[in-house]
Amino acid sequence: MVTRKKSGPSTDGAGSIFSTVAGPSDPTLPGSLGSTNPTAERLLDKAGGDADLADEQPFNATKPLEHGAAARTPHTGEAYAASTPLATASTSTDNVASPKVGAGTPHLGDNALNSSLDRVRADDTEQRLTTNQAVPVSSNQDALKIGLRGPIALEDFVMREKITHFDHERIPERVVHARGSAAHGYFESYQDLCQLSRAAPFAHAGKRTPVFVRFSTATGERGSPDTARDVRGFAVKFYTDEGNWDLVANNIPVFFIQDPMKFPDVAHAIKPEPHHGMPQASSAHDTFWDFASLSPEITHMLMWIMSDRAIPRSYRMMQGFGVHTFKLINAKGDVRLCKFHWTPLQGTHSLVWDEAFKLRGVDADYHRRDLWQAIEAGNFPEYELGLQVFTEEEAATFPFDILDPTKLIPEELIPLFPVGKLVLNRNPDNFFAETEQVAFCTQHIIPGIDFSNDPILQGRNHSYPDTQITRLGGPNFHEIPINAPLAEVHNNQREGFHRQTINRGRVNYEPNSLAGGCPFQAGRAGFVSVPDAVIGNKLRGKPELFADHYSQARLFWISQSGPEQAHIIDAFRFELTRVETLAIRVRMVAGLVNVDATLARAVAAGLGIAVPPPLPLATTLPLPVYAPSPALSLLYRPGVAGIRTRQVAILVASGTDGALARAIYTALLEGGAVPRLVGQRLGQVSSLDGQPLHVEITVEASPSVVYDAMVLPGGDDGPIALGRDPRVIDFVREQYRHGKPILAIGTGAAVLAQAAIPQTLPDGCDDPGIVHASASLAAQALQRFKTALARHRTFARETDPPTV
Repeated sequence: MVTRKKSGPSTDGAGSIFSTVAGPSDPTLPGSLGSTNPTAERLLDKAGGDADLADEQPFNATKPLEHGAAARTPHTGEAYAASTPLATASTSTDNVASPKVGAGTPHLGDNALNSSLDRVRADDTEQRLTTNQAVPVSSNQDALKIGLRGPIALEDFVMREKITHFDHERIPERVVHARGSAAHGYFESYQDLCQLSRAAPFAHAGKRTPVFVRFSTATGERGSPDTARDVRGFAVKFYTDEGNWDLVANNIPVFFIQDPMKFPDVAHAIKPEPHHGMPQASSAHDTFWDFASLSPEITHMLMWIMSDRAIPRSYRMMQGFGVHTFKLINAKGDVRLCKFHWTPLQGTHSLVWDEAFKLRGVDADYHRRDLWQAIEAGNFPEYELGLQVFTEEEAATFPFDILDPTKLIPEELIPLFPVGKLVLNRNPDNFFAETEQVAFCTQHIIPGIDFSNDPILQGRNHSYPDTQITRLGGPNFHEIPINAPLAEVHNNQREGFHRQTINRGRVNYEPNSLAGGCPFQAGRAGFVSVPDAVIGNKLRGKPELFADHYSQARLFWISQSGPEQAHIIDAFRFELTRVETLAIRVRMVAGLVNVDATLARAVAAGLGIAVPPPLPLATTLPLPVYAPSPALSLLYRPGVAGIRTRQVAILVASGTDGALARAIYTALLEGGAVPRLVGQRLGQVSSLDGQPLHVEITVEASPSVVYDAMVLPGGDDGPIALGRDPRVIDFVREQYRHGKPILAIGTGAAVLAQAAIPQTLPDGCDDPGIVHASASLAAQALQRFKTALARHRTFARETDPPTV
């Protein structure tokens, strides 16, 4: 058995352990990863075990046995014992336990699926009736009607689930958000919220509910790049005591349209054009902007999509919003209205467009890789759940309709009320079985939560389960392990494609006497819809307040910082420049005139057209005027994580000051950052102290855009060699153009000079993101660099066009 050695106390190569691309050519492992994080230590052990197993088999010794006479006798394959159980694990976090993922003690060599059929047998004796999400059913006799002689309500998810299942019980037998990444974790409630809601996750302070969270892009296909300009999904499945609750959120709090009748239209318009199937994962084409320019209700959403919100730095650094208004119900039946918000504790940060665009080619899995690597290293993403809670009476005083999904409630009007924390602490073991097969449906709610009459929410309640039935092959998708609730399922639904449960007994109906009346309906203990009184004529249309299409778009615009506004202008210019039809460009700018004159003038100038007259308004009512809302800016939430998880490139070449490079490397590790020695080639480079440095990855395998910052440690001939390499010069210039912090020690500044990097900002002030000092003052310079790194970027460098 091979056992790979560690390099004593050294942290050389630690950044490669945290990464999933390349690594040094020296087989020695680092002695530590620079911290006492137990998950990181497991990751180091796993890396060693992985390498040990690979070393055991230098070639396939049984290959000759596949040919000629030897092939007539089946041969036994080679097998080797692992030096650690972690070597054969999918993830370093497989020791994380929860009621959903298990005890955290894997049984080696076992397949838990291969047990007797007792594992999937179910019996209904003395059990109450539930839905397939384990939500107790209050009445199984009648559909939910509007009055005893009125029409059946579309929101009756109990009836719809039951009939839909029946409709698909015979054989024969994701259009949006196809590209996703996911993780396991838990939600922990801060306090008892029983006065607001009887929902199980909020039952008492400290209660933990297992969750599975899937992040996604909305527009692209499954193989599309992560960094496309797009709305992101943020879907959370709570495995509660009373069934599954799916909070299907986005990273943008508003939506494209106001009525579900238009959902196929907006999806068709933004997808690749049907005659040639282009472009992929992009809104920059005629059909989308044609639809948008003729649908002014989209304007508020466009402001968000054209902002930095649509190109997040990481799934760990973006907000999530439930978009719709929901209801909270306590045990007494009291009702409050609610909006759900997820806020990342690591802060809200974004990419810049040039960076996002280049990342599509450099690493199409950029966000997926970032999420996986952070969890594997024990840097568990954390988000706080905040509620905006209000009454119907308060809602009636708002200058907008809370059922309009193109509107948000400013936090200055209804502040956020923090109620709990979401922690993602385990990666999936199998991408297909978990991330791909997980099924989120807005209709999956639990007692204590109910729907509002938001028309898009009502439409999603219909669309999502229907989509899952097609995608997952039938009505039993709830039995796929990742979708199965922890609460037990007991009902009379049988058969259908992919049925897993083997039900005992002869009864599959209710009422019955042959099974003792079981499963019996739960009455008030089950899910009970809020008894809303609805009076009105059947008609197609929207409320008058829905006709305000511009005031909240203006609110978003005036709430952005100067750099964020510049990025919105640049995004509109880029997108509309790619539109072929001039009339569509003009029409779109005419809509922006109703948002802000400065915005419209800047976009028009970028397109080379005159500012057109504004589009006519859809209402004669006076439009509300909002004060700026600082909470709508990404800069409002810098986070509390400092430099943790930031990727830092330390550029080295022969003649580099190795002692200084190692000291900076170790200090960054201790602060939670992920440094990597980046060179022109893999292998060793000589150092001034005689101790060679082992390059971890090359500039061609990891260009500038994958790093948050850069260090030039200086030395003798190292800076000269780096300054002569055009790829390094491009690397340095992109770091500067993208506003990233740069640390140059001693002669390292010569590389900046070779790349023509100015030491001051365009206005002549010192650039706080460029730190330069002599080797004797390296410690103080490193502290200033860490401060700049925690700020993420220096936006004041930006000019249009760039100066570098």
